[in-house]
Amino acid sequence: MVYDYLIIGSGIIGLSIARDLTGRFPDARIVLLEKEPDVAYHGSGRNSGVLHAGFYYTADSLKAKFTREGNKQLREYCYANNLGINECKKVVVARDEDELPALFELEKRGIINGVDVTIIDERELNDIDPNVKTFRHALYSPTTATVDPVEVCHSIKQELIRKGVQFRFNEAFAERVDGKKIKTSAGNVLYAEKLINTAGLYADKIAKDFGFSKDYTIIPFKGIYLKYQGGQRPVSVNVYPVPNLKNPFLGVHFTVTVDGTVKIGPTSMPAFWRENYNGVENFNASELLHILNWEARLFLYNSFGFRNLAIDEVRKYSMRYFTGLAQSMVKKMDVKGFNHWGTPGIRAQLLNVSTKELVMDFIVEGDKESVHVLNAVSPAFTCSGPFAKWVVENYVL
Repeated sequence: MVYDYLIIGSGIIGLSIARDLTGRFPDARIVLLEKEPDVAYHGSGRNSGVLHAGFYYTADSLKAKFTREGNKQLREYCYANNLGINECKKVVVARDEDELPALFELEKRGIINGVDVTIIDERELNDIDPNVKTFRHALYSPTTATVDPVEVCHSIKQELIRKGVQFRFNEAFAERVDGKKIKTSAGNVLYAEKLINTAGLYADKIAKDFGFSKDYTIIPFKGIYLKYQGGQRPVSVNVYPVPNLKNPFLGVHFTVTVDGTVKIGPTSMPAFWRENYNGVENFNASELLHILNWEARLFLYNSFGFRNLAIDEVRKYSMRYFTGLAQSMVKKMDVKGFNHWGTPGIRAQLLNVSTKELVMDFIVEGDKESVHVLNAVSPAFTCSGPFAKWVVENYVL
């Protein structure tokens, strides 16, 4: 079982890297190793489906480099392949005067990044959506849209299959044998000229088998949305609060999905094992001990405000508190209409164990034998096309 490229994980990043490689090398032997029965079972299939515009990120970041172009590429891909897309746009609103400087900072970042963003006043906001409220000003992003992330991933999968790419489902990475050989959970030994690790929640563990991720570990955060099932929709546009620019979470916001459903969220709850979606499902004792050890340290020292974050996130288990955060951004809202918890997702957030800080940008490590995508959190779905191209050109070739 010999391949030119072996990709571990068939989320959007693994799929996009395979797609880039098939464009460069049509005859290459490429295989995607996936422990689940199909693509997009985890982060790529459980995210909000928002195509971000690219104004949150500082100009020196990879996220800034790839978001605007990724938004354009995915929008074009959806139209070309008749996939669902909702051009719902987005506004970022302020609660009070104290949040205005951060709002203008977002506009500044967007302009530097070449993103179409505009500061608007309350009258202009009323024209976009009369139910949304802000303090004096808001930021308007006309290029933000939503898609169905699972539909996009399945479309790319079918494209890859047509091009001869092989998928090995229900088969996970087990261990590195030696050099360029690995063993899978099915007992098979696979050889590849280049191994590319895009395993999401398990990327750091696999990387350590190859001598990488020495300074990092993944700390999972659980994200859950509340879906609106009431009468008239409260908003027609995505509505976000001004975020805390010191951490990678964007706060509870309104998302209008590809089918027009409105939801609020997500939470950013510290999870206790990597696939801690529901109850004790997928429980892993060793992961629990490792993650709890780190979360206890972060809580004790309140690194990057972790203690405050954890306490606030626990409060979000209360629907009343959770909906109240969203209610502050609109003039009126049928609170009882938000009564259905959506499918939870886990954010595979990288922690720098030396600095005890969450890693804000994408992180990739590798050598001539293997490449490891260690931190590919939001907006990685939006960035997937240009980010994959960058990984291939800088680490794979």
